[in-house]
Amino acid sequence: MAEQMSDRFKAELPNVDPALFRVPAAAQLHAAQASVHPPRILLLYGSLRARSFSRLLAEEAARLLRTMGAETRIFNPSGLPLPDDAPDTHPKVVELRELAQWAEGMVWCSPERHGAMTGIMKTQIDWIPLSVGAVRPTQGKTLALMQVCGGSQSFNAVNQMRVLGRWMRMLTIPNQSSVAKAFLEFDEGDRMKPSAYYDRVVDVVEELVKFTLLTRDITPYLVDRYSERKESAAELSARVNQASV
Repeated sequence: MAEQMSDRFKAELPNVDPALFRVPAAAQLHAAQASVHPPRILLLYGSLRARSFSRLLAEEAARLLRTMGAETRIFNPSGLPLPDDAPDTHPKVVELRELAQWAEGMVWCSPERHGAMTGIMKTQIDWIPLSVGAVRPTQGKTLALMQVCGGSQSFNAVNQMRVLGRWMRMLTIPNQSSVAKAFLEFDEGDRMKPSAYYDRVVDVVEELVKFTLLTRDITPYLVDRYSERKESAAELSARVNQASV
C-alpha cells in the first residue's frame, strides 16, 4: 500500500521530494503552550527633526500598544551610520539589531519625502540583516505600517515599506495609517488630536496586537518552507558524506 502511495506521489509530483513534502495541518496552528509575556513591539520612525511628526505618531502608537498590554521600545535613529559606512559593531547598529531580535512585532512610521519613505527610514531597515547566523531577525514577525504627510494624504511610503516588509519575510498586517497634513494633527503638548486619522491609528495598533498574539507562538511552523528543508537536507548530506580529511 505504501509503495502504491509512493508511486502515485511520484507520478503526480515528480519534481517534489516526498521525504521533505509536508501537508499543512490545522492542529499545528495551535501552540502547545501559549506565551504569557506581553507582546514585544519595536517602533521605528523616519525623521530626526526636533519636532518629528513620525516620532510623535510612533509615540502615540506606543501609548496605545502599552494600554493594550504590549511592551514597547522605540529606537532613536540619531547617530545611526549609513549602511556599509561603518562596521556592524557600531553601537547604534548593535542596539538596533538587538532590538530587532527582541521584538515579536514592529511598527514602521515614516514621513513621505519626495514621494517616498525617508533615507533615515530605509537606513534603519537596511541595517537589519535578513539573517544572523542561523537566525532570521524579522522572519515571521508582525509588522504595521504608518506614514505622515506634509500635504494631502498619500500612500507612497507605506506602499514602499510594505514591499520591504515582504522582502524581510514579515507578516505585514492588512491595515495601515496615513496621516495627512500632520502638522495640524498634533496639539501643543505633542499629542494627536481626535480625528478619523487617530481612529485609524487605533485600528492599526489593535490589529497588530491581534496578529502578534495569533502568530508569535507558531512562527517556526508558519515560516517552515519546502525549499529550505530541501536546501538543509542537501547541506546535511554533503557534510556527513564528505571524504575523510
